[in-house]
Amino acid sequence: MRRLTFGGLAAAAMLGMVAAPAMADRDPAYAAARAAGEVGEQPDGYIGIVGPANPALQRVVDNINIKRKAVYSEKAKENKATIEAYALSSGCQAIARTTPGEKYRAPDGSWQTRTSAPPIRDPRCP
Repeated sequence: MRRLTFGGLAAAAMLGMVAAPAMADRDPAYAAARAAGEVGEQPDGYIGIVGPANPALQRVVDNINIKRKAVYSEKAKENKATIEAYALSSGCQAIARTTPGEKYRAPDGSWQTRTSAPPIRDPRCP
């Protein structure tokens, strides 16, 4: 039953996550930071700063994460799930969508650079 619920959340997250990355992709500062490997996707569904932070980069990341949390909150409520469960499911999908050269956080907490191989994802990911 638990697996079924998570699978449903994963499907719902795929639909909900279309909005969050689309909003973020419109921000040229975010696009530049992502291309430079300064930010990456995390299993918790939020963007993280890979190396040293500066105030401008922190503002970009905070802004995106606030928007993502708002989407997660709305979608979790619609799907009768917790924000954390919905965010995890969304993080699984976001990491799966990374392309070679982009950064993502592995389940062990290390930052990885995506290669042509599938990313290392949380074992709870569908």
